[in-house]
Amino acid sequence: MKLWQKATTDPNSKAADSTAAEKIERFTVGRDREMDLYLAPFDVLGNLAHATMLETIGLISNDELGMMTDELKKIYGQIKAGEFVIEEGVEDVHSQVELMLTRKLGDVGKKIHSGRSRNDQVLVDLKLFTRDRLWKVAEAVRQVFDRLIARSEQHKADLLPGYTHLQIAMPSSFGLWFGAYAEALADDMLLVQTAYRFANRNPLGSGAGYGSSFPLNRTLTTELLGFEGMHVNVVYAQMSRGKTEQTALTALAAVAATLSRMAMDICLYNSQNFGFLTLPDALTTGSSIMPHKKNPDVAELLRAKTNRLKALPMEVTLVMSNLPSGYHRDMQILKEILMPAFEEILDCLEITDFMLENIQVKPNLMDDPKYDLMFSVERVNALVLEGVPFREAYLMVKTEVEEGTYQASRDLHHTHEGSIGNLGNDQIVKHMEKAMQGFDAENVEKAVENLIGTRA
Repeated sequence: MKLWQKATTDPNSKAADSTAAEKIERFTVGRDREMDLYLAPFDVLGNLAHATMLETIGLISNDELGMMTDELKKIYGQIKAGEFVIEEGVEDVHSQVELMLTRKLGDVGKKIHSGRSRNDQVLVDLKLFTRDRLWKVAEAVRQVFDRLIARSEQHKADLLPGYTHLQIAMPSSFGLWFGAYAEALADDMLLVQTAYRFANRNPLGSGAGYGSSFPLNRTLTTELLGFEGMHVNVVYAQMSRGKTEQTALTALAAVAATLSRMAMDICLYNSQNFGFLTLPDALTTGSSIMPHKKNPDVAELLRAKTNRLKALPMEVTLVMSNLPSGYHRDMQILKEILMPAFEEILDCLEITDFMLENIQVKPNLMDDPKYDLMFSVERVNALVLEGVPFREAYLMVKTEVEEGTYQASRDLHHTHEGSIGNLGNDQIVKHMEKAMQGFDAENVEKAVENLIGTRA
């Protein structure tokens, strides 16, 4: 029996075609039971907070709360041990947890659903899951960021050709190149933080979207679950479904875009025509026909995987298009978009960190005479410092280049913030640290520890 299903004595209903019923079940449930396994630990946390609140308003006794709490903690332990399953014929994780409670506690277990709908139960699970995964993403991004800063400092003196329009332009450095992606991730972290803070809002108590006649204490469940605050309006709490997923995926897409662009640079710089970087054998594959090949497959797959992640916010947008307020079954599909995306981005961040750790920079690149023209701006600026107006200096050097009399000087004097000679990595680190401080993850850890008795 489904949580929402009602008993019937209609013989026609009982005699309904079982094949048709199975077909409908397969279509409507889809991958939901598979996706719900992601939510299992968070469903238990939501139940623990809800049960604690029910006791404070007199809907269950203190003894009943103790019984519920003990059983829910046992279920949580099973989940963490990998022993939790959603049984055949059980519709979702919420039904499975309630079934396990009822088997152990009888009527006491049935009281857990008082003052709650599956709608706000799903919502609180998704909020807790998304909050948890976004923090994991933040930690993984920070690790890649730290790696980039370290490589930037390590190679700040190693020059690198800078390009515009894929034409050689001006001198750059590996210090600048690594540092640029570090600062990009620091900016991306602001979006991850925003998504985290939006997920860190409590929808529990909104019921089916219109609240409850029970005197629910939503402030208490907000505090128990470590939420920053609540979605106050119960209708809007339900409207946050879809918005939560889209905000999270937008943040992941921003991180993915940074990783994708870096992966493209690595593919380009690793090729023989550029030859700026060398990838170790572990990060390349050979060819079945060309003995000399060392293909950057890891970077190429990183590029493809992250490019695919960039499309996911639009998938959510299309699923949610033109839906009125209130709950709609369309939203079930969002789990299939959201949940695997976290695994994908975390895998991408892990392999990026490994690649950055092992990538080898080729020194003395700019000694090659083919890069002489990249120092033409240095020649212009030297003339300006001697008192020649910039426009005249520009034309003088242009004439030298055209007539073949230009001579490159590789003596660089870049001193301003964020330049070759002054990377400003300390400022970029401060930017990242400030972004990380906005998560308040320690408060969440303490809340989970108080509910379960152990760290999540």
